[in-house]
Amino acid sequence: MLTQPCQECGFDPATIRSKRLADAVRETASRWPAVLVQPAVAERPSKAVWSPLEYACHVRDVMRLFAQRIELMLAEDNPTFANWDQDRTAREDRYWDQDPAKVAKQIGQAGDKLADLFERVSKEDWQRRGTRSNGSEFTVATIGVYALHDLRHHVWDVRG
Repeated sequence: MLTQPCQECGFDPATIRSKRLADAVRETASRWPAVLVQPAVAERPSKAVWSPLEYACHVRDVMRLFAQRIELMLAEDNPTFANWDQDRTAREDRYWDQDPAKVAKQIGQAGDKLADLFERVSKEDWQRRGTRSNGSEFTVATIGVYALHDLRHHVWDVRG
């Protein structure tokens, strides 16, 4: 995800520059309100595929999670991130039952927070490191690209 274009959504990490992450996050977050007003927003296209509403809740939570992780990377030397079970979160938070209008607002807020955070990263802090619970290592720059791919991929998932 960090070195090759995504075969599904076409995201190319080689085209992403750290100083443009904030704008890219805001642009991607801005696409969700149009998705969340669709009449069938809570309907799954198949049992194995989330509805647009469920994807939107996930995207909101992804932005919140990555903001927390980046804040940790900026505050501590090489922190390790706790595992996040996205499917468990979806079940426990009842993604399918959330209010689309509230989710749209929350996506905007989470997107602004993440983008604001990227805008505040100093030149030398882009290389600060953190490690996921599975051992994957990231810098602030690479976790930003990883997060942006996730956000853009889910817009592609719902064709927003």
